[in-house]
Amino acid sequence: MAHIVRPDSTPTPRWNGHAKGSTAYARILAGLSFAGVATFAQLYSTQAVLPILASDLRVSAAEAALTISLATVGLAVTVIPWSFLADRIGRVRAMAWGISIATVLGLLVPLSTSFGMLLALRLLEGMALGGIPAIAIAYLNEEVTKVHAALAAGSYVAGTTLGGLAGRLMAGPAGELWGWRAAALAVSILATLAAVAFLILVPKAQGFVTAPAAGLRGAFRTLGGHLRNVRLLVLYGQAFLMMGGFVAVYNYLGFRLSGEPFGLPGTLISLIFLAYLSGTVTSRWSAGLTLRFGRRAVLLAGLALSTAGLALTLTQSLALILAGLVVFTGGFFAAHSIGAGWTGALASTGRAQAASLYNLAYYLGSSIIGWAGGLVFQSVGWNALAAAVMVLACLTAAAVAVVHPGKERAAA
Repeated sequence: MAHIVRPDSTPTPRWNGHAKGSTAYARILAGLSFAGVATFAQLYSTQAVLPILASDLRVSAAEAALTISLATVGLAVTVIPWSFLADRIGRVRAMAWGISIATVLGLLVPLSTSFGMLLALRLLEGMALGGIPAIAIAYLNEEVTKVHAALAAGSYVAGTTLGGLAGRLMAGPAGELWGWRAAALAVSILATLAAVAFLILVPKAQGFVTAPAAGLRGAFRTLGGHLRNVRLLVLYGQAFLMMGGFVAVYNYLGFRLSGEPFGLPGTLISLIFLAYLSGTVTSRWSAGLTLRFGRRAVLLAGLALSTAGLALTLTQSLALILAGLVVFTGGFFAAHSIGAGWTGALASTGRAQAASLYNLAYYLGSSIIGWAGGLVFQSVGWNALAAAVMVLACLTAAAVAVVHPGKERAAA
């Protein structure tokens, strides 16, 4: 049996990871699913009540969307520092610290006395949540057998969709009845319960090896190596463009549906987030398909689905718009689950940093394009915004098709 040598110990058998079907594998997926609920319920807790928040605080649609963008900016700028901290203290401990700090900050959000204070708390909340997404993928790649890594990553992403959905569905009716502060409080309580479940369920890491302190030079060397890898760069570009477009669609579709000719109330608008269930299904479904068709083919199929779905939202039919949103969401999460898992598989060293760069791109896209989409929507309307996101998806697909070989499987 092959052996590895840990820095401060005698040779030990090589760790191959927990196999699908084992108790530890189930606990990992359950624990990380609860982490996904806690993270994404909080991160997007104001999205379902943006029109209500904008009206109450007397700010524009783009300004209200800053409550989302600043949270994702906070997450984006801290994912890399969190990844280096996790290399020193361990994946599970780093995630526990981040999720605990974030839940405390989330409970303070409803107490905001001004729009500025609200934005500051959302920024700090996002910075704390930076300790979850990238570390979770690195943890999966270390703790789960390689053959099941893509499936495990898809299951984790499916959990994040449920988290985002639960938070939005809870916030919408609460906001309609009692205002956005009550909505934020309800979501924070949900996130706290999910964080406790994560801390109880997630098993101790067995594949983690403490990384030696490399200093700033070593850190930049690791990051530079990933940024010189064209295959990783394309996945980072996919994360930036598609997540930005995805958040823009969900940020401003509510404003479109609340206006003429639809005039839907906030409670009904919050139900559009049920489309996230399609992402829950396609995240796992697409991960399984990689074993048969390869990551490249499934990622491109996800991008094609998202583009086709968005095209349906250009109509004036509410039924077609909602159907298009379901298809768009399913395609997006299929592509995202493949991209996130593929990043960890492509990086032979510095996996936490490779995943962190993916998340940096992902949440910068959410912050920048998600906010800028509001300027397009306010200036030239929904059709222009949807068309712009479709162009981003086509550019992404072209880059993936050119850079990545056509005959790859999940282990690639």
